[in-house]
Amino acid sequence: MAVTIDLSGSVAVVTGGTRGVGAGITRALLDAGAEVVTCARRAPDKPIEAAGRTARFLPVDLRDPAAVADFFGRVRGDHGRLDVLVNNAGGTPFRMLGDGGAEQQARVVELNLVAPMTASLAAYEVMRHQRGGGSIIMIGSVSGTRPSPGSAAYGAAKAGLDNLARSMAVEWAPRVRVNTLVLGMVRTELSHLHYGDEDGIAAVGRTVPLGRLAEPADIGDACVFLASDRASYISGASLPVHGGGERPAFLDAATVNQ
Repeated sequence: MAVTIDLSGSVAVVTGGTRGVGAGITRALLDAGAEVVTCARRAPDKPIEAAGRTARFLPVDLRDPAAVADFFGRVRGDHGRLDVLVNNAGGTPFRMLGDGGAEQQARVVELNLVAPMTASLAAYEVMRHQRGGGSIIMIGSVSGTRPSPGSAAYGAAKAGLDNLARSMAVEWAPRVRVNTLVLGMVRTELSHLHYGDEDGIAAVGRTVPLGRLAEPADIGDACVFLASDRASYISGASLPVHGGGERPAFLDAATVNQ
């Protein structure tokens, strides 16, 4: 028997849901039938659409707690409920730790750790008062599980985000489930800035056991699952979505035949 996930009637918020991984998550939730509200500081160049439906966009600075509270209050007022929050907004420029001042590094931590916490707290105030509670999904990174030269503050923030999610899952149970997707490399419209041309992207993809970079849709599918009743007993989990991880460097350096 075919298994389908139907999120019709549910309301989801995707932070940073207007491009890249966030847009892939937004499209997957739309495909599953959810009403989706995206937010960022700037509006997308064009609406995010899927399955003949369009995501709503509302501007908000996630680093402003008052603005975040107003945003979630508006979502509740306009849509009546909030079932899913995907904390996707984040990122960092490549910068060696010693090349950036403390204020620059603190802004990275603020965007990737403090802002998701602020959004989650505001979402919880909506979810905990409604029948069925809700689901919060953190978008983490393998950078939080291994050394991350060039993105040390980002890696530290993502490690903290995973721990924060585990604590939230305990404190907010059973009303709200909280989980983390631990992402590896994802192919987006900005991949060429990191990996070069198509040959470079393919070469990087071959370092992944599954032989390619993830697509935003891969991340979206995982979010749909965690948001659904199919994951009703999953909370406090960290789900790797990295294609098998990274091939250990010593395997390529060793002279012994494999």
